[in-house]
Amino acid sequence: METTLSKPAKRVALHTLGCRLNFSETGSIAQGFVDRGYEIVELGQPADLVFLNTCTVTDGADSSCRNLIRKAQSSAPDAKIVVAGCYAQMEADKISKMSGVDLILGTSEKYRVFDHLDGIAAKGESDDETLIRIDKSNEFWGATTTLVDSHTRAFLKIQDGCNYICSFCIIPFARGRSRTLAIADVLSEAKKLTAQGFKEIVLTGVNVGEYESTSGEKLSELCKQLVDINGLERLRLGSVEPNTLNEELVRVLKDSGKYQDHFHIPLQSGSDSVLKGMRRKYDVARYKEVLAMVRGYFPQAAIGADVIAGFPGETEVQFLETFNLLREQPITHFHVFPFSKRQNTTAAKLPEQVAGPEKKRRVRDLIRLGDAKLDAFARELAGTQTSVLFESQKDGYWEGYAPHFVKVRMRSLEDLTNQIRPVMLMSWNGTSLDALPSLP
Repeated sequence: METTLSKPAKRVALHTLGCRLNFSETGSIAQGFVDRGYEIVELGQPADLVFLNTCTVTDGADSSCRNLIRKAQSSAPDAKIVVAGCYAQMEADKISKMSGVDLILGTSEKYRVFDHLDGIAAKGESDDETLIRIDKSNEFWGATTTLVDSHTRAFLKIQDGCNYICSFCIIPFARGRSRTLAIADVLSEAKKLTAQGFKEIVLTGVNVGEYESTSGEKLSELCKQLVDINGLERLRLGSVEPNTLNEELVRVLKDSGKYQDHFHIPLQSGSDSVLKGMRRKYDVARYKEVLAMVRGYFPQAAIGADVIAGFPGETEVQFLETFNLLREQPITHFHVFPFSKRQNTTAAKLPEQVAGPEKKRRVRDLIRLGDAKLDAFARELAGTQTSVLFESQKDGYWEGYAPHFVKVRMRSLEDLTNQIRPVMLMSWNGTSLDALPSLP
């Protein structure tokens, strides 16, 4: 009796660096691999193909990308390696000189990865030339978390690119001008996500607050329609620039009853003169007004902020303005970055660059302040009731996030994966809040 052995599926390892937008894009690309018969494996496991979706927001991100490429090459020496995304867009020549890289795809071309795979598959062992495709496009490529990601919260891309030209930022060069997904398409994607079982959606983009459909509808209108979708129980926004976060939007989010108590509102600096040098579209007074407005509608809201330490010319006095503003305002989640010279940006050419050791010291001071503020905020939550979307089990505890984007853990004999449960927050252990079940 003859038997036919089925050909084993090709294996692909995907890894993402950077923002939630990148994660949503990798999710859609991962689904494309699955649809074509690939098996998804972890980076570091044997694979036929490695796909790296990269970031270039800082020097540190660039370094992480290079280290990731080396790890991919050493862990899967026979695999074809694809480096895609923002770092690939900006540093293709540098990447092409690295050992083992077969294909480099920019921020638009990465969605066409399947069109290019035949080309690199046909390369012979003696052909060490890297295929580079970094053409820019104004086309909008939608992206969402998919079931193959093993994520509980779904990231839904509604916007890409940016029309702002902040003096320190490379993202407009990497991703192009702002473009958005039509409301009807957003709603369609959201319905697909809830049908798959996702209860929480995070709207992502480079500059989400600048969302505007082709017919002129703003983010507030999109959210107003989105929250009516059956099965959607929790909604979050990605980072929203303070000059775009208006009262109409915040009121819609509050009235929805589904928006979570967490906003991410970039600050970058607490000094008006530094903000002007950064070419930001707000001043400190406006930023304070936005925080007060948000807290007026969401009194218990956690607020995250991006901060850059050591912008060219930043004096100790200006740094202390930032430090004191962060200490005094209700900001709970700090994302601190040292200033990085980014290719083609105005700030990279400015005089009075702050010395590396001084930048590191300022970063350390801000991180310590941020840790202390998050610690105090979490301790205030102890003794209150809330709900948690549980994601996974670790060390005998089920872990998930409260509406304030603070990690919570709880023991349970039930499988709580993707379950929203009412809990009583008990105590803060430094990294998460311990909780007990509570009545609905």
